[in-house]
Amino acid sequence: MKIVIIGGVAGGATAAARLRRLDEQAEIVVFERSGYISYANCGLPYYIGGVIEDRAALTLQTPESFFTRFRVDMRVRHEVTALHPERKTVSVKNLETGEEFEEGYDKLILSPGAKPTQPNLPGVGLEKVFTLRTVEDTFRLKEYIQRNQPKSAVLAGGGFIGLELAENLRELGMKVTIVQRPKQLMNPFDPDMAAFIHSEVRRRGIRLSLGRTVEGFLQSRDGGVDVVLQGEEPLHADMVVLAIGVTPDTTLAREAGLELGLKGSIVVNDRMETSIPDIYAVGDAVQVRHFVTGQDAVISLAGPANKQGRIAADNICGGDSRYPGSQGSSVIKVFDLTAAATGVNETNAQKAGLDADAVVLSPMSHAGYYPGGKVMTMKVVFERGTYRLLGAQIVGYEGVDKRIDVLSTAIHCGMTAVQLKDLDLAYAPPYSSAKDPVNMAGFMVENLARGLVRQFHLRDMEGLPRDGSVTLLDVRTPQEYAGGHIEGFRLIPVDELRERLRELEAGKPVYVICQSGLRSYIACRILAGHGFEAYNFSGGFRYYSAVVDDRRLTERSTPCGMDQ
Repeated sequence: MKIVIIGGVAGGATAAARLRRLDEQAEIVVFERSGYISYANCGLPYYIGGVIEDRAALTLQTPESFFTRFRVDMRVRHEVTALHPERKTVSVKNLETGEEFEEGYDKLILSPGAKPTQPNLPGVGLEKVFTLRTVEDTFRLKEYIQRNQPKSAVLAGGGFIGLELAENLRELGMKVTIVQRPKQLMNPFDPDMAAFIHSEVRRRGIRLSLGRTVEGFLQSRDGGVDVVLQGEEPLHADMVVLAIGVTPDTTLAREAGLELGLKGSIVVNDRMETSIPDIYAVGDAVQVRHFVTGQDAVISLAGPANKQGRIAADNICGGDSRYPGSQGSSVIKVFDLTAAATGVNETNAQKAGLDADAVVLSPMSHAGYYPGGKVMTMKVVFERGTYRLLGAQIVGYEGVDKRIDVLSTAIHCGMTAVQLKDLDLAYAPPYSSAKDPVNMAGFMVENLARGLVRQFHLRDMEGLPRDGSVTLLDVRTPQEYAGGHIEGFRLIPVDELRERLRELEAGKPVYVICQSGLRSYIACRILAGHGFEAYNFSGGFRYYSAVVDDRRLTERSTPCGMDQ
């Protein structure tokens, strides 16, 4: 059996290695357009910033090492120019010699990946307007920085690559501005959780120009680049990097007549089979089923690509492996901050037609009495009524990755949000608390399910009556209240509440807030025990302040989105 694979990196290289492990006799040929068959895509920004010093460290395998171990014919700098399913061949061009030829196959795996989204804007071809996707892109950008020592950069786009690159360029001493049309960075996060990312980015000196539309790029008189914005003054920088996103690279598939889906992605079934027999597709170029919503999705992450390559290889070799769908689990370092997400956020859950609710909590990374603990903010999304776990987002400093992986596993196993309380998680003071943050989220949802507490959200805050028909209550300390509070909320510290209940008018609903949501929950139970209808604010004042301050900064008309 002869298998031809188009594209290496995560999906293609994984498929090649798995094929060899399953079939020692198969003839396996991989055509890779770039000069690298397996490299660390996610490490590219860190090489530019000097965190990864050795460029060779980006290369996970070479054609020689791959052949030595797996006897796979890896042909780099070979571009497949056409597929011919009717005769089971592909047209190939050797980019170094110019030679063109056809290669036959019994089975074909497409792993072309995705390419940087190139907007049809004036100036995208300027010498100082870069993209970052391949190793070659990385070396070109790194060499430009080393040679020219630019002092400033504008990044168009604030997703994973844009944010990681912004951090690394900032660490090199550059003035960095991120500009994009959406009003938040990092779409996997809800706007309220993205506010904590914005705060860290601004604190580190990166300017945010959010909600702005880029209309083109002009070479300026001083040799730099002007980023032309709709209805705004241009942004000037020594260089620009387009990090708007990626688009499935599926020209070959389209020209060969394969069925395409979202964003031009290749439609596959759960065996990674395309619409044409004996052709499989994996990685960033394929359409998948979202594990939580069941809807079609395009999710460009290394983890799914590796799994899909393995599944395609299994099925080619006579197995019956199935891809269950993608959850979109991800994590990113933002200076000292860690931000992670899995499943669907509340915004996308509602767009998908799910009746979603969420709890927001701010637990410590480990036991409070053990030195060095740091606060994280967690948002756990679930379906009303069934309490099915839909997704989670966490932003913090330590232990974020551990908790998101637990929550990702819980989603995959079909657990409800209430069942999180039952998870038996490891505890020692340096690592966690006896009631782990994941358990705490489960306790909170259980309280909602049992009717022990009712909550109100940030979106409800502006609509609360200020006419005296409800009681707005802040149960923090006088010192906390003096440091900032919401207009209309009166102060009664929780430890004084029982003695001061007569100050609250009977029959009026009471809306309660504290710093994190814990003391206000206790206050709600006290109030309920004395006949009051009480509602706890989800997230607390710390969360409220972060989101509202971010909105204020983002909605200003200043180009950088910061105080001037």
